[in-house]
Amino acid sequence: MNVIETSLPGVLILEPKVFGDARGFFLESWNKQTFAKCGLEADFVQDNHSRSARGVLRGLHYQVNEPQGKLVRVVSGSVFDVAVDLRKSSPHFGQWVGYELSAENQRMMWIPPGFAHGFLVLSDSADFLYKTTTYYAPQWDRGIRWDDPQIGVAWPLEGTPVLSAKDRVQPLLKDAEVYA
Repeated sequence: MNVIETSLPGVLILEPKVFGDARGFFLESWNKQTFAKCGLEADFVQDNHSRSARGVLRGLHYQVNEPQGKLVRVVSGSVFDVAVDLRKSSPHFGQWVGYELSAENQRMMWIPPGFAHGFLVLSDSADFLYKTTTYYAPQWDRGIRWDDPQIGVAWPLEGTPVLSAKDRVQPLLKDAEVYA
């Protein structure tokens, strides 16, 4: 496993060993021992799978009181995946990182608790898988506007993104409930 540190401490890009031949490929998407050796010790409780069309932007989402760590990957297509530090005590509060994750590059991203997460679909469609360290808790579900100028995510957009009704009305960071 190749681990790439990002400019946000704790957010990691993970490149698994891929064993391929004429038949296809094999990779371990999760192995508790391997990940622990890389410094990522997480107990996952839920797996999620979403499929989205080109131009769909999901996020920026997080949970207060029951924050989730997320291990995310793409198994079909490609996305621009983003993490935003929402810990007021962090010197990186309000900063973001973004990377392309795709079926082709097989990269994964670890987003620890305390961060908002979102992604933009770059391909015709994308199947996005993620493991979480806590269960989905709708009462603690929160979000921040995808285009908040204070954060300034440089989404690689072609036109206007396709947003859910919920994501169209998310608050700006300055008005959002965040972590201590």
